[in-house]
Order: sequence, then C-alpha cells, then structure tokens
Amino acid sequence: MSGFPLVFDGHNDTLLALYQGQRGEGGFFTRSDKGHIDLPRARAGGFGGGFFAIWVPNDRSETGTGPLTAVAERPALESAYAQRTAMGMAATLFRVEAASEGQVKVVRSAEEIARCLESGVIAAIFHFEGAEPLDTNLDALEVFYRAGLRSLGIVWSRPNAFAHGVPFGAGSPDTGPGLTDAGRALVQACNRLGVMLDLSHLNEQGFWDVARLSTAPLVASHSNVHALCPSTRNLTDRQLAAIKESDGLVGLNFHVGFLRADGQTNRDTPLETMVQHLDYLVDKLGIDRVALGSDFDGCTISNEIGDVSGLPKLLGALAAHGYDEAALRKIAHENWLRVLRKTWGS
Repeated sequence: MSGFPLVFDGHNDTLLALYQGQRGEGGFFTRSDKGHIDLPRARAGGFGGGFFAIWVPNDRSETGTGPLTAVAERPALESAYAQRTAMGMAATLFRVEAASEGQVKVVRSAEEIARCLESGVIAAIFHFEGAEPLDTNLDALEVFYRAGLRSLGIVWSRPNAFAHGVPFGAGSPDTGPGLTDAGRALVQACNRLGVMLDLSHLNEQGFWDVARLSTAPLVASHSNVHALCPSTRNLTDRQLAAIKESDGLVGLNFHVGFLRADGQTNRDTPLETMVQHLDYLVDKLGIDRVALGSDFDGCTISNEIGDVSGLPKLLGALAAHGYDEAALRKIAHENWLRVLRKTWGS
C-alpha cells in the first residue's frame, strides 16, 4: 500500500471478464496476469471500489477490451438477450460479494461507500453501461433498482430504444439525434428514484437533452477532454461548462486513445498525458468536480499504469506536479462521494 488516499473509481468492466470466464478458476480473488482488476492487485493499488459496469456485448466474441477507436457503431441489441445477459452479470456481482467474506460490498448509498473506505471494504456500485436491459415501460428499472442498481449509462456506443451513442472515432460528438420519448421518460424516472445518469458514450444532442431535463448533477464517469484529444468520446468545452454549472463531475478515462492528441492506441503513453487532461479538467470544472474513471478491463492502459496496482503511480505524478494532499483526496474519492450524495440523497 502507498501513502496515497484510496481511489474510488468511476468505471470498470471487470464483471464482463468474470462473467465470460476470462480469469479462470480463481476469478476475482486470485492474482492474474490478465486484465486489470482482481482482489490482490486492487489491494496493492489502493483501490477502494467503484462503479462495476454491466455492459452487454453484441455477442460472446466481444470482450470490451482492445483498440476501441477501431470499433464501428454497433446495431441495437435484442432486448430479451440484453436482459438475460444483464441478469447473469448482476448475479456475478452478487456472487463475488457473497464469496468475499466481507471484503466486497454492493453499496446503495454514499454513506455506505464512506464506511467501506474507512474500513477497507471494496465498495461496488451496480451500474448499467447502456440501458438495453430495460423495457420502455420502465418496469425492469423499478426491479433492478430494488436489486441495487444505482447508476445508469443511457447508452453505450450504439443506438437503443432510449438514445444514440457516439461511434468511436475522431471528430465531433455531435453524431446524431438526441433522446427518444422513452429516453426522456427514463431520465425523469432515474431522477425520481435517485439513479445517477452517466453521460459517457452519449452523443452531444443526447447530452443536451439530459442537461435540459435532469434535476441531478451532470456526470460523465469516464470521459476526457476533446480540446486535447478530438475523439467523439471526449467532452467539448461547452459540455464541460454545463457540467460545471450543474455542480457535476467528470472522471478521467485511462484509455490511451482518448488521451493522446493523435488518438493512437499506444501503450507507450506517458503519465504526463493523463496529468495534462486532469489539469485541463480542473481548470474548466474546479477541483471539486474532477475524479477518476479508469475504464479498467475495458480499454488499453498505458504501460506506466499497467493495471489497478499502478494507481499510486498516477497519484504520485499528480503530487509531483503540485497537487496537495487535500486535492488528491478530492480526485481520489471525495468528489465522487460529494456528487453521489447530491444525486442519491444519502
């Protein structure tokens, strides 16, 4: 363990790796040389927990990893398949919790997260990356909420019944129409229940529709700066200004293709590139509205980070750059706690 604060992270795709059996018999609890997160490496890196995404691939050949900039827009998913797969991945999360002997807890309030951070329990938020498991009547939303769903990305980078995601590539995030009528109803239902809406992967028109409708802070859990890396997945200055006005938050995505100015998926990307994006976000949003949203197990990470055990290297680079202890605590976990208290009400 380092002397740095524990990190509460805005996004990982570890559940997909576990659900697809990519980690072998040991699963989450045995150190692996595959992927980015398992319990031993999480402990080594000061990982205090985060948003554990349920992302439904178009088929089992998709893993969510690799050079995402090469991925074209996917077709919409068949709803029964999406819901069945989401149920299996949610069961995977609850089985990890049950088998952890108190080391992992699925959390439903910001106070539970705070207690987990204090006691060394890994806090896991049940999150949908794409609303495909939900019906347009929103009956499933009520059921999944009762099961523990507390965060929802309306789309991944494909269309669904609610909105349109941005295809991966260079250029503007203004790539198509905004929310559907069902999407607008979903925003209002999430506000009512206290489910955080995640705007990462949503196209620009959808972003502005949510900004007009939502009564909660605007959050992009794993997105970077478009002015520094002109990817469709990154946020323009105008979007950053809206997030600031709402007292929301942006979590820095570790994917090298969303960090580098050339957009290349090159693991030889220095920590200074991540620090540059964080500096820009802090300048535009203020220190209280910037956090981390790694995308571990769902993207290509720089060699300098490697996996979750490398988190202290990023915090060390920020400290060497001039971020003091109070700022590091905010970026590491306090800002997530702040925005979740405002969104969830507890």
